[in-house]
Amino acid sequence: MILYYITGIVLIPGIFLAIYAQSKVTSAYSTYSKVHSQSRITAYEMVRAALNRAGLFDIQIQKTSGTLTDHYDHKNKAIRLSNGVFDSSSVAALGVAAHEVGHALQYADNYTPIKLRNSLVPIVNFTSRLMWPLLIIGIIFGLAVPGTMIGNIIIIAGLIFYGSSILISLVTLPTEFNASKRAAALLTTSGILTVEETEQAKKVLNAAAWTYIASLVIALLSMLRFLAIIFLARGRRR
Repeated sequence: MILYYITGIVLIPGIFLAIYAQSKVTSAYSTYSKVHSQSRITAYEMVRAALNRAGLFDIQIQKTSGTLTDHYDHKNKAIRLSNGVFDSSSVAALGVAAHEVGHALQYADNYTPIKLRNSLVPIVNFTSRLMWPLLIIGIIFGLAVPGTMIGNIIIIAGLIFYGSSILISLVTLPTEFNASKRAAALLTTSGILTVEETEQAKKVLNAAAWTYIASLVIALLSMLRFLAIIFLARGRRR
């Protein structure tokens, strides 16, 4: 159990990066949510018009509580916009909403990375429930050592979990970058934002991209932590 806490030091750089990423998002969103677009089109109106142009009439637009809780729910065919985005005509709100339209268009185009990401989510969700309990039990009973079947099972389970977590983070990056690229193109070509306003909206989206980079770094560091626990546990048994 002590190893569990000691090796947590490995995660510190990732934690600081995550804090930095979140501060960038908060700062950019706060700044450009006060800058209203010249078109004065609300995020809801922009999303509805964009979906209709793409022939995606079956996708609903719903308001959801919270700040920056905007997301596209493919299963229920709904783009959910947060309270601060739904009725806003700010550059930030339009950028965030257009990003979610980008995700809807990815599904419509059968964009490979997002399909791959969705196929990995159930695996990660399942293994995440079992990994740490198994690891802790293995260390407590001295099972995570060479030559024991249960110890080897724990190691394999850990590698599968962290490997899939890293893979899903890697696949998420092009998915999010592509959605932001689609968003910028949508806002510019439709005339909803000027070139200058689009650049401002991209600052919000680029800041959000750092959160996904931070997720990848944390996934890599978590794998390193897991390997360190196994290595140290084995060393104590010798």
